[in-house]
Amino acid sequence: MNYWLVKSEPDAFSWDQQVKNDIEPWTGVRNHMAKNNLKAMQKGDLAFFYHSNVGKEIVGVVRVAREAYPDPSIETGEKGDWVCTDMQAIGPMPKPITLAAIKAEPTLADIALIRMSRLSVMPISPDHWKILARMGGWEGSPGSGGE
Repeated sequence: MNYWLVKSEPDAFSWDQQVKNDIEPWTGVRNHMAKNNLKAMQKGDLAFFYHSNVGKEIVGVVRVAREAYPDPSIETGEKGDWVCTDMQAIGPMPKPITLAAIKAEPTLADIALIRMSRLSVMPISPDHWKILARMGGWEGSPGSGGE
């Protein structure tokens, strides 16, 4: 199993919308590194759902429900082999983890969220996943779907 962090601006697509929709295509990614991360996702992988711009915090956990496929939001004439994955809401982060708290944790200094702050889809190492889960009070066991 791999671990990820996916970012969304809450005024464009929020955690509450993800929960309401349950399974939602993760569309609109137009960065090649982020696209490659989407392509690397496997069904069952877990990802932190991060509110960017407004809030700047991890607010929930989603699971990859469908592996990469052509992004239906591609506009006519748009260049690139853009893809999306389907994400399923698993549960809210009991205690949202702010960007400030992440930056204050020395063991997280080298995660992509800090090093490549504009990247919208990024891998999270198993060790970093455990640290972040502990910070947020997430007790779900990987792959179980439980909170």
